[in-house]
Amino acid sequence: MYTANPNVDRLGAWRDSLFVDHAVFRLVWTNWAEVIPGKLYRSNHPTPARLEAATRRFGLRTLINLRGHRQCGSDALSRDAAARLGLIHIDMAFESRGAPHRERILRFHKIWLTLQAPALIHCKSGADRAGLAAGLAILFEGGTAAEAESQLGWRYGHFSRSRTGILDAFFRLYRSQAEGRIGFLDWVAQEYDEDELRRRFHAARVSSFLNDRLLRRE
Repeated sequence: MYTANPNVDRLGAWRDSLFVDHAVFRLVWTNWAEVIPGKLYRSNHPTPARLEAATRRFGLRTLINLRGHRQCGSDALSRDAAARLGLIHIDMAFESRGAPHRERILRFHKIWLTLQAPALIHCKSGADRAGLAAGLAILFEGGTAAEAESQLGWRYGHFSRSRTGILDAFFRLYRSQAEGRIGFLDWVAQEYDEDELRRRFHAARVSSFLNDRLLRRE
């Protein structure tokens, strides 16, 4: 039986989550989407109530946190809620403004192979890291680079011309270099060059200012 964690200061965690981590906006905006029917869903960082509702509706078994373990109220509340709901909680941190790291992609694939589905992946806003992970999952399942890149778009609040556009460029790099020639994971393990991707990608200043400074996205 679940026992509440006595070390969680719920009032303090809610205060930090709502006003420091901007969860006040997530009370009315979920950014929810189905990625792979019956297996994978994506959203912004769920509040405990939304996580509970999604678990009941979709039968969630796993929660994958793409932000990594953080010292913030949102993190404490979602971990506590996942434990209460009997969900497996996995930390799988990705970056939103850097070239995806080979080792992290391969680690995510290992997680995918033993995943207890259905699963929910989340970052903070559900736009960038969630889009990357959703696209990777599509490629793991045999989808195309174009299908993977479609997980990054305006519908989710993703700005492809800002610094987060390097994630789009990652999928395009695979499509131009290797799709149809070798498999995605073989390309990642053997040919993918993070430095080359960084050299190729150039963000627009205005979009980056909007995304980083005004919206203050992670």
